[in-house]
Amino acid sequence: MKKIFLDTETTGLDPNQGHRIIEIAAVEMINRQLSNNQFHVYINPEREIDEAAQEVHGLTLDFLSDKALFQDIAQDFIDFIADSELIIHNAPFDLGFLNMELGRIKKGEVEDYVEKVTDSLAMARELRPGQRNNLDALCRHYGVDNSQRNLHGALLDSLLLSEVYIGMTRGQEALEINFTNHNAQQINIDQDILNQLKVIQASERDLDLHLKYLEKIKTN
Repeated sequence: MKKIFLDTETTGLDPNQGHRIIEIAAVEMINRQLSNNQFHVYINPEREIDEAAQEVHGLTLDFLSDKALFQDIAQDFIDFIADSELIIHNAPFDLGFLNMELGRIKKGEVEDYVEKVTDSLAMARELRPGQRNNLDALCRHYGVDNSQRNLHGALLDSLLLSEVYIGMTRGQEALEINFTNHNAQQINIDQDILNQLKVIQASERDLDLHLKYLEKIKTN
């Protein structure tokens, strides 16, 4: 399953107060490698931007005034994230805004289109309980260069999150078995290694002791 790392920027903190998305970025990872597939748009929110929010991301209404509306980019966004594992830092925040925007145009919710949503902030808190786990702190901990992050930007933050995720999951790579025509891919083992393996047969005494142990378990 492909992984999509996603981030948004918004006009404020609460979609229930009428705040809107102004930037969406998502980058695709396949087999723990970023592909060239990216989705990045700026969006006209059709409302003012809170001053505090503008200080975080630096985006102005003047810059956004000629950008597309969410409804104009919604289907492209849905197509990009479809059937993926969506990885978001502090997922409830971004999902709240995305689902609000999708709901306004009768497009359901993000969860209707993806296989899974993973909150990387929740992951980080499990790995590093009691510590700061914002993106900057995680970049420092995992040796990810975030020197270009003077302001929050959805595309840069998505890319940084993908690197942080690799750091958080290093050593957990699963053995993937590919199936072709319902036949499992065979794993070849060097015959010389097999020839060096020593097989030790159990003695009659060992077998007798084992049987007595099993009988003891049954009666306890």
